[in-house]
Amino acid sequence: MNTAEFRLAFRTLPFLNAHADDEDGVLELAPGRLLVWNPGAIDEIFHADQRLGHPGSRTMRSVLGHKSLLWTEGARHLAYRRALGPALRGKRLAGYRELIAEIVQSSIGALTEGRVIALADWTRAVALRVMAGITVGRDGDAVLAPFTAWMDKALGSRGRTLAYRYLRGSLPSSGEDLDRLLVLSAKRSSGSLASLLTSDEPPLGRLGDDELRDQLVSLLFAGHETTASAIAWTLYWLDRNPRVRQDIVDELESTMEDGASAAAVPLLHAAVLEALRLTPPVPAAGNRVCTETGEVGGRAVRQGTVLTPSIYLAHHRRDRFPDPYRFEPGRFLDRRVAQEDFFPFGGGIRHCLGSELGLMEARMIVAAVLRCRELRCVNPAAGVPRLRGHAMAPSPKLRMKVVACHA
Repeated sequence: MNTAEFRLAFRTLPFLNAHADDEDGVLELAPGRLLVWNPGAIDEIFHADQRLGHPGSRTMRSVLGHKSLLWTEGARHLAYRRALGPALRGKRLAGYRELIAEIVQSSIGALTEGRVIALADWTRAVALRVMAGITVGRDGDAVLAPFTAWMDKALGSRGRTLAYRYLRGSLPSSGEDLDRLLVLSAKRSSGSLASLLTSDEPPLGRLGDDELRDQLVSLLFAGHETTASAIAWTLYWLDRNPRVRQDIVDELESTMEDGASAAAVPLLHAAVLEALRLTPPVPAAGNRVCTETGEVGGRAVRQGTVLTPSIYLAHHRRDRFPDPYRFEPGRFLDRRVAQEDFFPFGGGIRHCLGSELGLMEARMIVAAVLRCRELRCVNPAAGVPRLRGHAMAPSPKLRMKVVACHA
């Protein structure tokens, strides 16, 4: 590991911020490994994605499993997208609206006046309840405690996570008991995402228990961790920008909509997108490997070169987002931002299947909080990003206090 790789691994955000104004937008981390945020190069990578390899995360492979849909390739990857994709977008999202609303109201009900919460922990707990319900249905609550305990052990401390990776070689496994519980819950569920995995029908066919386990863990982790971070960051930035917060409260007071429709709450939707730009829940879009010699962004690359699209650096380009460290939702009002400039959910054939669900969930939760509670940050200096695995969440020290409750 050279100096650049060391700094990226152990001093991630200071390292990225130090290169935010590099005009080239391509940085050689090591021979055969490039960090990329040049818009033209990003566009080339995403359009060529079917011809690139996707090795996945060495750190997360031991957590999500070697058969995770997040690093399957070719026909098997396409089969998973065909099986799960329709249930996670478009009109099918309406079927999750009642579940999300019920969980949100129950969670907000516990936020009594004067209570102080660890913001990231609270949003993570809410988002995991939602995703567990969507993934395994009525048995979702049974997996919450053991799944949360495992995630906290593996990812709750950045230092501990790095120690597991570099000293022990892998993160702690989920364990036989949790794996058995997940598989059993999936096989008993109906009308859930898990039922699409256990149908034994095309395009997936019959899944063994080990492969089923890997997909359940992948859906639960990817489906809640990034959404929880997006919600926490949105609430934090609104607290830091009271004028924008009040404008969104006024927008919500003018409608009976719950946030499920982006068109009904455009300013709230823009605020969520701006939080995703300023503090993206995942700072990189996943490694790609060149399968042949060619060019990326005008730079010659050999077969085997690893390309890492940097979401964080692309979102902080001054030529694309003036004053990039300022929270300004207006950037996303009445305009469409190009994918090569803004890709919080990745891109190409690896674009997140649950992006629409995650955005709907974020809007609904933030809308419900703003309508029912007034939260104020008690230690804003703690509003700094901390890596949790490959996700970028607010510091676990960040606290919000409930200063008022509304009916």
